[in-house]
Amino acid sequence: MEKTKMELFLELAQPDKNGISRWVDVTEFVGEYADLKFGNGADWARKESQLAKKYIVELDKSITKGNRNDRVRLNGFNNNTYSQSITADIKKNIQSRRCVILGTSKPEVDHKNGMKNDDRIMNNLNQKLSDFQPLSKAANDAKRQFCKECRKTGIRYDAKLLGYPMSYYKGDKIHDKTETGCEGCYWYDPLEFKKHLTFSK
Repeated sequence: MEKTKMELFLELAQPDKNGISRWVDVTEFVGEYADLKFGNGADWARKESQLAKKYIVELDKSITKGNRNDRVRLNGFNNNTYSQSITADIKKNIQSRRCVILGTSKPEVDHKNGMKNDDRIMNNLNQKLSDFQPLSKAANDAKRQFCKECRKTGIRYDAKLLGYPMSYYKGDKIHDKTETGCEGCYWYDPLEFKKHLTFSK
């Protein structure tokens, strides 16, 4: 019997007993898994798919490849509260503000924690307004790419690359993989980062 796309992905990703899998790169969708190739918007991994009804499906985009999804993973079982979604009132509040970096209007709502590994924040019932910030699409795309590199290498973004006199206001260059490991990074909270700046005269 021919396997469904959901069955193929589960076979490839091998989620553990908690429903968590490794990141699976789209380059692995070959041979017997070729049917998983993303066509029109990754149909088998969409919010309304059977896979997403059972698991929390996370897609990662690459701005270097036309902002296309280039890898996917499962991050636990879907109980309708733990997800990347943001409560309506928080979303409305953040979208009424201006980008904290560029000052432009109509921003996207950004999870400050780029690792998205904080159970409290990922549960809609426990989210706080301070967990999010307004970023323009350009700024959010840039942050997404830097967070992706951090997840891959374990090395946090160095704000000195932007001309700032310090790299981080908390922690060092190594991300400790905890839910608070993003704090201190420029991209975690640019406004808070600037509060800690001291310039020599």
